[in-house]
Amino acid sequence: MFVKTKNVYGQIAISNKSIAKFVAHVAADCYGVVEFVSENIFYTVIEFLCRGSITKGVRVKTVGDRIFIDVSIIVKYGVSIKAVAEALKESIKYKVEGFTGMVVDTVNVNIMGIRL
Repeated sequence: MFVKTKNVYGQIAISNKSIAKFVAHVAADCYGVVEFVSENIFYTVIEFLCRGSITKGVRVKTVGDRIFIDVSIIVKYGVSIKAVAEALKESIKYKVEGFTGMVVDTVNVNIMGIRL
């Protein structure tokens, strides 16, 4: 899938995989995020077969020119889960909108665990 837009110079198409890789790099820079994990066993098997995909734990869905992002993470013990989730959502939304020039409709952060 691609998210597409047009400007005076022509059409721009960005793949979901490119957006997912960008989101993974943005999220890795956020304080309190320890690791990305898959939401369920189905995605775990797919990522195992892909041998450690960088987009592990990141799902991007596009509808028209809108982007929907789901991130599943493990957070660091002792940090405020709410603060980490809110900071991660804001950072992803701001940077992906700047990167793509398109609207990020939702960013869902799934906390799958805590690690020391």
